[in-house]
Amino acid sequence: MGESRSWRRAGFAGAAIGVLAAGAAAGVAVERLTVGRSVRQKARLALDSTGPYGSLRGTSGRALAEDATVLYYEVDEVDEAGDSGPGTSGGRRRRLFGRKEPAPVTVVFSHGYCLNQDSWHFQRAALRGLVRTVHWDQRSHGRSGHGVAQSGPDGVPVSIDQLGRDLKAVLDVAAPEGPLVLVGHSMGGMTVMALAEQYPEFVRDRVVGVAFVGTSAGNLGDVSYGLPLAGVNAVRRVLPGVLRALGSQAELVERGRRATADLFAGLIKKYSFASKDVDPAVARFAERMIESTPIDVVAEFYPAFVEHDKAAALTALAELELPVLALAGDNDLVTPSSHTEALADLLPDAELVIVPDAGHLVMLEHPEAVTDRLADLLVRAGAVPGPATVAAEADAGKG
Repeated sequence: MGESRSWRRAGFAGAAIGVLAAGAAAGVAVERLTVGRSVRQKARLALDSTGPYGSLRGTSGRALAEDATVLYYEVDEVDEAGDSGPGTSGGRRRRLFGRKEPAPVTVVFSHGYCLNQDSWHFQRAALRGLVRTVHWDQRSHGRSGHGVAQSGPDGVPVSIDQLGRDLKAVLDVAAPEGPLVLVGHSMGGMTVMALAEQYPEFVRDRVVGVAFVGTSAGNLGDVSYGLPLAGVNAVRRVLPGVLRALGSQAELVERGRRATADLFAGLIKKYSFASKDVDPAVARFAERMIESTPIDVVAEFYPAFVEHDKAAALTALAELELPVLALAGDNDLVTPSSHTEALADLLPDAELVIVPDAGHLVMLEHPEAVTDRLADLLVRAGAVPGPATVAAEADAGKG
């Protein structure tokens, strides 16, 4: 009986902390649920079996990080024959008059905290076959291995700088030549900043465009997550210790997270989306990605965000005068739109876009808005001939 009470308490704590996957903090109020649990479980299973989101796959590959962590990525090649998808002839380098064509532009997508590469589902579908893309899973996320440097009793904390070096390892294997457009959401945007700070010559020589989506250059310790000031201060005081404790009892907490799935779903929806009419299948898709991230990974990554400060990296990036997109939802409780506005202020050439009625997972909530702006960026970067091309492909994908 005592064990049951313990893991239930851990479950509620784990659900609250798990919401950090969508960037939240504990202490949020959830409406009372009125539908029977068995009905809700059946609905989740139905959404899991029928939802198409996250089903796109490409040609897989693996890169090794500096600490030997295996980083999983997938490539979708350009399709010149009319068929989209991996392994098509359009992705092969052709030779004209005895010389190789220049390498195509590669668009590289980096995902956010406790998500995975599938979080870019809609944008991947729209660009599939039109431009070469790379989608990768950050260390300890998705199909990538758990961070070797973070493993064991002597494990070191993960850092945003480490993630920047991970991205470089993926680029060296998945896109060793040719121009690059780097796209990052939330933690993925921070990863791009870390790459720019540590490899300025590489960025100068290879990168032709950057998109920052729902991310921040720093001061994340000041985010309130929509909570009253007193509640935020209390959470900040106890959160590091709570996370360490939960991470050390991962199995117990995971059992509790499963037992409190309804609470978990409500929290994820609140902190991921702003509009009231989000497709239930999309909401469930986000929930599934987040709940698949182990609590010990949630715990080991969180401190890196408090320490994150890459304003100087953005200043250096501004000197390159690259086309940049800075986009956020107007009701993002995780990385508020004010952080994107501050980011854009440091990048004079950036196009600032604030999407109305949108939360942190804006690329899933309002995919057309994000894809349209991304298409404009790709045109400015010379990756695609025109935004109408991307729009036509996106419409075709809906049929």
